[in-house]
This record gives sequence, structure tokens and C-alpha cells, in this order.
Amino acid sequence: MNDENSITVDVVSDVVCPWCFIGQKRLDKAIAAVDLDVHIRWRPFQLDPTIPPEGKNRRDYMVAKFGSEQRIREIHARIEPLGEAEGISFAFDAIKVAPNTLDAHRLIRWAGTAGEAVQNRLVRRLFQLNFEEGANLGDHAVLIEAAREAGMDASVVETLLSTDADVEAVRTEIATASRMGISGVPCFLLEGKYAVMGAQDADTLADALRQVAAAKARGELEAAN
Repeated sequence: MNDENSITVDVVSDVVCPWCFIGQKRLDKAIAAVDLDVHIRWRPFQLDPTIPPEGKNRRDYMVAKFGSEQRIREIHARIEPLGEAEGISFAFDAIKVAPNTLDAHRLIRWAGTAGEAVQNRLVRRLFQLNFEEGANLGDHAVLIEAAREAGMDASVVETLLSTDADVEAVRTEIATASRMGISGVPCFLLEGKYAVMGAQDADTLADALRQVAAAKARGELEAAN
């Protein structure tokens, strides 16, 4: 396809955000529905950067955040059928730890340097691990295995995770998203100019992709960097 049919989508998300997992599935459907060459880049966001590196007990954390177990059950009951419709088997009760996701975002950043396909595989696996398998995404062993499964060099990842490599770069990127007015996720940024907020349905995302592609073809916007 020529460049006019090429669209870049920066997805600002957090791997512990259930709506981001749903949004990822819906974006896949939208891409399949359009005759465009869509390139995805995953950008970091932290729902709660104050969680310590070792994480927190998820049950206690959620009760403190939402007020009661009844309220949590209501939230989960609303999300689960939406996930099921997208092929997601949410297993909220299996999640024992609310992790700090900074290291997961560092890993996603490194995956991006290995290529778009590797980064996409990794992000999908991290969503699965957290929401369907109850894995602790703050655990370096979990992250290293996910990297291996995505096709990354696990030994390099293990070495990097033990350092502060790219910690500031990730934090800076999160701060940039905040300055852009992104206060919730997912946020789909098309061609670096048009934002679609929230886990919109696949038809809405597909329509946005077509509109931006048409604007690009008419020369109404510069290509994203």
C-alpha cells in the first residue's frame, strides 16, 4: 500500500486497565475492517504510579479505592460481559497483586525497538497474563518470560530490568501524555493529531481511521513523526 493508506496509531494505555484490554481487542477488529496499513505504537500511562515496586494486595487496594467489595463486584460484573464479547475471559478474582506497572512499560518500550510485531505480541501477552491468568506484572520473572514469548532476548531483558534503564524516559512520556490532556485510558492518537478517547466500539474506531486516512490523502495533515 502507498503512504496515503498508511496510518499510525499511538495507543496510550496501562496494562492493568481492563478498558485498555477491551480497547485493544476492538482496535484489532477496526483494523481488520478497513483497507488501510495501520501501524500501532504502544505508549505508557500509569493508572496509579504511587503503588510501591513490590505492589499491593489487590483486594485491599480495590476496597480502599472503591469503598466496598460490593462496589467492586458491581464494577467487575459490568466489565466481564463486555470482555466476553471481545473474547476476553476476565478472571478478576485470580489477580492477587495490584502491581506498579513502570517496569512493564519499560519492557513495552524495549519491545518497540525490536519491532512493531514484537511490541504488539508483548502487550497482548501482558494483558492476558494480568486479566486472564492473574499473574503479577510487577514480578520480573513474569516480565522476562513474557518477553521471551514475544520473541525478545530474555537475557538482555533480565539484565536491563535490574537497572534503572529508561525509567526516566518512560516517566517523561507519561508526563507528556498528561500535558496533552490525556487523563484516562485508553486513548488512541491517530497520526499524532486526532485523539479517540476510551474503549470505543470497533465501528467508531474504524470510522475514525477512515476519516483520518481521507484527510491525509487530501493533504490536510502532515504524517506523524
